[in-house]
Amino acid sequence: MIGRLRGLLAEKQPPRLLMDVNGVGYEVEAPMSTFYQLPALGKEIVLYTHLVVRDDAHLLFGFASETERRLFRALIKVNGVGAKLALTILSGISADEFARCIRDDDTASLVRLPGVGKKTAERLIVEMRDRLSDWQISDGIHIKAAADADPASTGGGVKDAIAALVSLGYKPQEASRLISKVGTEGLDSEALIRAALKQAVSR
Repeated sequence: MIGRLRGLLAEKQPPRLLMDVNGVGYEVEAPMSTFYQLPALGKEIVLYTHLVVRDDAHLLFGFASETERRLFRALIKVNGVGAKLALTILSGISADEFARCIRDDDTASLVRLPGVGKKTAERLIVEMRDRLSDWQISDGIHIKAAADADPASTGGGVKDAIAALVSLGYKPQEASRLISKVGTEGLDSEALIRAALKQAVSR
């Protein structure tokens, strides 16, 4: 099992990134909460990882904090929730907000996430309630504000943001609609995705 990686950030195209670890390139899928914290290309990063082995692929998922990885691992134990949907949930809602939804039986907020229907939301609440009963989220994840986006990295951000939302489970038309409602001037793709996801779960 690959539990952690330390290396240079070689590429990032949400929700995928490439890490150069001593000359070996690791393709990693990560939730947007992790992408918001990534430094510039070429900088060193450390990710907590979870390896999923399938007959047709080995998939590596990366997280900025141990808390994110713990929640991911708890989610994939829920019947009907695979790694892809767990990644989408972590991208569309913060760990604190997810815990609140579970405690408050808030299915309405959960079904706004792509791939989460009413039955899945109800199953999440039932199966995650005990697992989150003593959940302490104290990592203090800091998300870069959209206003802090690097102007040099903007341009082409809309296309990349739409592609990322589609990868997270949104239909192309829905992804385009969400991005079109976000003011795009001066924002890079990650800032656009963040604003679109925030809009999607608050509607």
